Order: sequence, then C-alpha cells, then structure tokens
Amino acid sequence: QRLKAAVHYTVGCLCQEVEEDKDVQFSKQSIAAISEITFRQCEIFAKDLEMFARHAKRTTVTTEDVKLLARRSNSLLKYITQKSEELASSNTEQKEKKKKKSSAAKGERTPGEQEAAVTENEDSNMA
Repeated sequence: QRLKAAVHYTVGCLCQEVEEDKDVQFSKQSIAAISEITFRQCEIFAKDLEMFARHAKRTTVTTEDVKLLARRSNSLLKYITQKSEELASSNTEQKEKKKKKSSAAKGERTPGEQEAAVTENEDSNMA
C-alpha cells in the first residue's frame, strides 16, 4: 500500500509539472488511472525481470535482464546501456582507488613503484 501511495504521489507531481509546462489540466480520476496503470506495469516488469533471472539460473536480477526488458524501446535501451556503462566504469575506478589505499596502508608498493625500485636497485648494483 505504501508503494502504491508513493507511485500515486509521484504521478501527481509529474502531472503538476506537465500542467505547468503545457498549460493543461489533469482530473483526479485521470491521475488515479495513470497511477494504477503505472503500478500494474511495474508489477509486470518485476515479474518479467524475475523470470529472466530465473531462466538464466540466477537469483539476482542484472543489468542485462533490465536491457532485455527494455529491448522494445530503442531510446530506453540506449539510455540504460549508457548508464550501465557509466556505473561500470565508476565502480572500476573506485575499486582501483581502494586497492591503492589498502596497499599503501599495508606498506606494499604498486606495480609501478616496484618496477622503479628494481631499476634503482639494479643501477646501484652496477656502480
């Protein structure tokens, strides 16, 4: 019920924005109808995503499942793919930063620092 109320509230806010931008009016019945349709569509999406994951013998819904769900809308698929790639690169950068921090805290050297130390050691051995 709380989720349904949240959807209704959000649809109401979006309708208000459209009213202001487009100079149109939405009746309370039309807002309620849009809210109900939106909620039902979200339930269908959730079931489809669950089935996609189950078909792949997984218990977790992945971005690939969401892309599969959005495949009929080219613009939505393109948007989801773009955001997915942005998140993936952001996560990769964060993991690298964590690795550097943990190695520095442990007193370990990064591969570049190790190479520089080996070169420096070899130079001093030659002298």
